Amino acid sequence: MQNRVVVLLVFAVIAISFAAIFVKLSEAPAAVISMYRMLFSTVLIMPFAFKYRKELSALNLKDWTALIFAGLFLAMHFAFWFTSLEMTTVASSTLILALQPIVAMFAAFLFYKEKMNLQTLTATVISFFGILIVSWGDFNTENLTMLIGNILSFLCVLAIVIYLMIGQRAMKKLTHWIYSFIVFGFSAVFLVIYNLITEDNLIHYSSNEWILFILLAIFPSFAHVVFNYLLTLVTPTTISISVLLEPVGASILAVLILGEHLTVIQMIGGSIVLVGVYLYLFEGRRKTRKIK
Repeated sequence: MQNRVVVLLVFAVIAISFAAIFVKLSEAPAAVISMYRMLFSTVLIMPFAFKYRKELSALNLKDWTALIFAGLFLAMHFAFWFTSLEMTTVASSTLILALQPIVAMFAAFLFYKEKMNLQTLTATVISFFGILIVSWGDFNTENLTMLIGNILSFLCVLAIVIYLMIGQRAMKKLTHWIYSFIVFGFSAVFLVIYNLITEDNLIHYSSNEWILFILLAIFPSFAHVVFNYLLTLVTPTTISISVLLEPVGASILAVLILGEHLTVIQMIGGSIVLVGVYLYLFEGRRKTRKIK
């Protein structure tokens, strides 16, 4: 794996890890936060996408349909995830979200005929085991409300994997700027509709809340732009397993910014996650160099 890809993956994971911090600092409803995250991200990306606006004329009905569905599944990802967090614990939701690389590998095998080699499978199992250690103490499905929340978390995983798979095909025809601009825009529209249906407060927030909305657009959403770009260089499975670093990064940032404390179990589990990602990313790069 190229050095540039590894650097971009690390940057994206650090940026997306700020999402939990900003959301934690905000007092607005989660669905409203995600809506403004997409809206402001669309505005921020617009100047960069404008340079490649001619690509829009080359899109046919099939392309637009795929882009609309990509935006829909990205919106569903946020809607399912934030709703699940209102019904289940953060630890349980994070554990279920950790299934993303496994679901991505299975989907890639079914639809793209990607091979699941031993290294990829081993790295995913190790990373999943690490998050299992961190989250096990809070995992509980005895309560019906929590069970529904856990189901919504799994639907969130399905939504983001489908979004990435649609993106892998769409990115063959579009630059990552145009793709991100269109998909973020459609996602924002779907989230606006969602919030109108739920009748959440959309406007009356303090200046601190608006600053957090903007920061969410700049940091985590820009990370999604990087992920979209990387779809032209790596598989959805690579991105999915790299995102496993998000809970580790968010935990470190929580210590530095929010003053939270990590338990020994969290540090052990986080270290195991890092080992799993290292095996997949850096060992894969070493083998590529040998082939060359």
